[in-house]
Amino acid sequence: MNIDELQSLARTVRARVISTSSRTQTPHLGSCLSCVDILVAAYFHGLHLEPKKPRDADRDRFILSKGHGAPALFQVLAMRGFYPESLLDSYGEDGGLFAEHPPAPKHLPGIEAATGSLGHGLPMGLGMALAARIQKRDYRVIALLSDGECNEGSVWEAAMMAGAQKIGNLMVVVDFNKWQATGRSEDILALSPLADKWRAFGWDATEIDGHDMRALMEIMSRPLRNRDKPLAFIAHTVKGKGVSFMEDDNNWHYRIPNDEEVLRAHRELGVTP
Repeated sequence: MNIDELQSLARTVRARVISTSSRTQTPHLGSCLSCVDILVAAYFHGLHLEPKKPRDADRDRFILSKGHGAPALFQVLAMRGFYPESLLDSYGEDGGLFAEHPPAPKHLPGIEAATGSLGHGLPMGLGMALAARIQKRDYRVIALLSDGECNEGSVWEAAMMAGAQKIGNLMVVVDFNKWQATGRSEDILALSPLADKWRAFGWDATEIDGHDMRALMEIMSRPLRNRDKPLAFIAHTVKGKGVSFMEDDNNWHYRIPNDEEVLRAHRELGVTP
């Protein structure tokens, strides 16, 4: 898909996530909207995988470590063909496949790890990347973290191990939207200078615009074979991206849009529900 098609797709994903939040009365809308461009670039441009063979041994692995962004991931996986889009009508229902965080992989194709307890996605991704080395396979592992998640010690234990073992087929993308559940990330536990911290742990680290689709297409398709350092991209994003009255407003971490707000958001996105 070309850049215009990917950007259009991202707008559609945002509109569907907003509608789902309203219909099911489920939160974390701002956090979903900030990572949509990253997910679209990964699944529709960069990742080497086959939706009809979701457990193929040589597939790239993508772990949504910030599990509260699951509503966006579920939409992207459906649009990519991992399961019928109609299944998403059961989102949030008791006994359904779609909860507010990714389930165990055996329950839903395309999911690599059950996440939501922050700080665990990177350690699991590190294990998968090490397995590729042991099994002499070429697949890549990409973990999408939140900035608040970088408060967790388990993130830095895994980062240190990956650097020490020179795990070059491992990539981290940090959705750096500058907010956590209760306040600014920088005020809660100072993250700056975040890229320098990853470099200090033995990673190649670069800061990017997390909504620049061209830049995201480049990093998601980057080969990681024969590298001697893991890669970290600090993706500067906007919480609530794409909808003016949601952008950089942390109330949308928990707020649910009403019918009027859903329609207004769809108009701004230029998407007909």
